[in-house]
Amino acid sequence: MSFSLPDFRRKWSCRGYMSAGAAMVTAALGLSLVLAERAEARKYATPLDIFGLGTPRPRAKVHSARIPLPKPRPEEAPQATDEAAPEAEGKPSADKPSATKPVEAAPPPEKQLSVCRLALTEEIAVAPSIPDIRGPGACGGEDLVRLEAIVLPDKRKVAVKPAAILRCTMASAIADWVRKDMVPLAASLGSTISDLDNFDSFECRGRNRIAGAMLSEHGKANALDVRAIKLANGRSIGLTDRGMPRDVRERVLHSVCARFSTVLGPGSDWYHEDHIHLDLAQRRNDYRICQWNVWDPLPQVAPLLPAGRPEEAPPREVAARPEGKDGAKDEAKDGADDEAAKKSPAPADKSAANGSKAEPHKPATKKRR
Repeated sequence: MSFSLPDFRRKWSCRGYMSAGAAMVTAALGLSLVLAERAEARKYATPLDIFGLGTPRPRAKVHSARIPLPKPRPEEAPQATDEAAPEAEGKPSADKPSATKPVEAAPPPEKQLSVCRLALTEEIAVAPSIPDIRGPGACGGEDLVRLEAIVLPDKRKVAVKPAAILRCTMASAIADWVRKDMVPLAASLGSTISDLDNFDSFECRGRNRIAGAMLSEHGKANALDVRAIKLANGRSIGLTDRGMPRDVRERVLHSVCARFSTVLGPGSDWYHEDHIHLDLAQRRNDYRICQWNVWDPLPQVAPLLPAGRPEEAPPREVAARPEGKDGAKDEAKDGADDEAAKKSPAPADKSAANGSKAEPHKPATKKRR
């Protein structure tokens, strides 16, 4: 078999040669691309792999952060014991709510004491604090106390009957008034104070108990009605009693008007004829009201009937008759009159003895001249 270039050109045309060469080149390029894709698949995802079917993309290298270590346990710290661990296994922790125990709300923060509350100590008054009152409307108040007694400088207690619910400032003003003004007044009367008659303190109502009226200071726990001050000797100082000396009531008037912003008594209105109203109402320009007329004592009227004879009075004696001739004649005359009265029958008996009807007795008439 002879081989020559012309024969090769004749057997293998250019078209066939070019087609076979192109096929070989295409196969070589395809193989190289496949190998290159497999090599690069580990680093990059396939661009057209929208369904995620290709080789998964490797995760980036995670750089670990450096976490600081806790401080070593000090030598003076107490060592933890493992004895309480078995006991605590069967009991739920107090801090963590259990399935049977409901979650408790955190307690509210403790309310700080006011300056008045810190000053109103047990050496001044027995006045325990009570919770704030939130009544209908504006009734109630804050920083309230129950004034039960006032402690005097000599440690004796003046009971407030009944106990008054007041604001701390009002209770402090009442205590100072009794300690500094009423104690000297009682000493001038020769006794000491035992009780304070509380007629009214806190009450959610309008002024003078009128429906729809402006809220009274009693509704704000800022007022006290006083009727009398009782002494240890049993005597009572009635503030509106006209039987009390006028100077005593005037001393009380001057003391309360100097301490309280409102004083209402007899003469202000007919609501305050039997007691004294005291409060610490705040007004513009510190305006004060003091309306209390100290009336004169009632006149002493003579009794209609004579007083009964006391048992300790000495027995009554018969007045001695005068001696002498006139006295003897009077005794003889009195004796004769007594004997005649005994012997003479009664007029009715005499007429009955005669059998005649008794005529009605006619009063003696005096003839006119």
